[in-house]
Amino acid sequence: MSLVIVDTGVANLASVRFAFERLGISPIVSDDAEIINKAERILIPGVGAAPYAMRKIHQKGLTPVLQKLSQPVMGICLGMQLIFETLEEGGEKINGLGLVPGSISALDTGGQPAPHMGWNTLTPLKEDPILDGINDNDYAYFVHSYAAEVSSATLASSKYGADFSAIVRHKNVYGCQFHPERSSRVGAIILENFLKVSA
Repeated sequence: MSLVIVDTGVANLASVRFAFERLGISPIVSDDAEIINKAERILIPGVGAAPYAMRKIHQKGLTPVLQKLSQPVMGICLGMQLIFETLEEGGEKINGLGLVPGSISALDTGGQPAPHMGWNTLTPLKEDPILDGINDNDYAYFVHSYAAEVSSATLASSKYGADFSAIVRHKNVYGCQFHPERSSRVGAIILENFLKVSA
């Protein structure tokens, strides 16, 4: 199994790499288009601000590369937000990668502190191979201030003030708003399932 973690320039790549190594996979970290295109699985990580992250992706020439992938792709945390069509952050509205329909906007916390940080439960809404072994009210670890609303692409939701998309899928592209690499057993199951899914 060949897995590339895309070097977006805005991610803690070590923790994601170690999570896969614990599953017996040695991922390649790369921003090389040829290496990315040849991989069997692609992971888009990210932390921080979406506008800055998209600028880094554009500067690296990765936007058209990521938009044309046909193998299974997963974005995690900010990486999940980047796979959507539009991103609203800090008064700025920008285009994302457009791999999943919809937009990212500020999380409606219902007056609770932002960012949403810590363990929260998942509510599976659809059946999908990525959710094999995941049960209602299993916990995952979140750190985010922005999110996607629940939509037809949502596989599992979570709630912090309002409901939001915790896991999404559109065609060959998955997204996890939480950090699977920091989500203990549940996160390991999600990552292991990703290594098994077909496009």
